[in-house]
Amino acid sequence: MYPTIIELFGIEISSFGFMVGIAFLVSGYLAARSFERAGLPGDDGWRVTVWALVGGIAGSKLWYAFEHLARGEGGNLVELFFARVGLTWYGGLVGGVVASLLCIRVTKLPWLTVFNCAAPSLAIGQALGRVGCFLVGDDYGRVTDAPWGIAFPNGLPPTEAPVHPTMLYEMAWLVPVFAWLWSRRGRSPFLFGEYLFFAGLGRLWIEAFRTNPVLVASLSNAQAVALACMVAGAWGWLYLRGHHT
Repeated sequence: MYPTIIELFGIEISSFGFMVGIAFLVSGYLAARSFERAGLPGDDGWRVTVWALVGGIAGSKLWYAFEHLARGEGGNLVELFFARVGLTWYGGLVGGVVASLLCIRVTKLPWLTVFNCAAPSLAIGQALGRVGCFLVGDDYGRVTDAPWGIAFPNGLPPTEAPVHPTMLYEMAWLVPVFAWLWSRRGRSPFLFGEYLFFAGLGRLWIEAFRTNPVLVASLSNAQAVALACMVAGAWGWLYLRGHHT
């Protein structure tokens, strides 16, 4: 584990924050290239990426805070929002989509083109973010006797027992998803729908190795949202394919 990359003037630069920065730069660059390929200015790709990053972080923190309070685990909204832990993929997705839609409205960009261009960047950015989760020992799975199980004695929370490194599972899933989406640019009727479907499918599988509490019908919060993403992505893809043929 490498929770801290470097400390400058008493300020710790965490490995997670470092990887989020890398994810932003890589995602922004790829989004700009996709925008240019679609006939839009590359600067708009960077602009949407900034809005999505801010909205995604805010959404992930708000989702975590409200979920924490709903379970009656104590704390208050402000403390939970600014806590070191508590970034959720589904909250980040919702926040990022809302922020991107606001950006699209302000800049008057074509929403479908923007979301299709952003899809590959979302997958690789999410994969890089999961590397950050691994480096700080956050968001791991349940205890395992598998030979690749890893203990996180300084994790969030700490564990001395080997656990499933589910952050690496998700990273390993999302890298080929990124490659698929990148190859599908300009050929898919709804590339963002393909991202939703495959990201949701991966999360649905990975949740089997985690210990999140059940929300409804034996499904955890993350599994329920993952299923919703898969349905929305598949429905949107089929609708737009029929709409444009």
